[in-house]
Amino acid sequence: MSRKYKIRDQDKFYFVTFTIVEWIDLFTRQEYRDIFIDSLKYCQENKGLDIAAFCIMSSHIHLILGRNRDQKLEEIIRDLKKFTSIKFLKAIETLAEESRKNWLLYHFRMAGKTNPNNLNYQIWQQHNHPIELNTQDRIRRCLNYIHQNPVVAGLVLSPEEYLYSSAKNYAGHPDRLIDVILIDS
Repeated sequence: MSRKYKIRDQDKFYFVTFTIVEWIDLFTRQEYRDIFIDSLKYCQENKGLDIAAFCIMSSHIHLILGRNRDQKLEEIIRDLKKFTSIKFLKAIETLAEESRKNWLLYHFRMAGKTNPNNLNYQIWQQHNHPIELNTQDRIRRCLNYIHQNPVVAGLVLSPEEYLYSSAKNYAGHPDRLIDVILIDS
């Protein structure tokens, strides 16, 4: 892996992207989005995860993350992805209205077979491509990119209309899914 994509300074914020294998649209169902949101909240409360921005799209999630305790950021990310993978698989298997159950399990099983780090299934792509946010310009560009994602995708007209994003937090709306640390851009 290139040095460009490593978490070197544990005291900085990083822009990361979590992507579902094969860019599968897993987050079209609220249940899966809610599993991820609940897991983020758990990591905030119990693992020292700082979240400055997020946006959950259908096949990927953009985040700006940091940490405020001793656990390394890459360890928190690893634990978050592992835990959500297990929860997603259980939900896929038990959710009565999941019409894509067999299809999803097949693709996640095939992805798992090609990766020696997995026993059976793989849901997340392994890389996160962390980009250190070490300048105001980089912070501004990443915040804008994250919040404009649903607008560019044609899902909403303005960023703060999108429920699964921190754009509401930055716009000062009281109805938001998760608390974030507002960073200056």
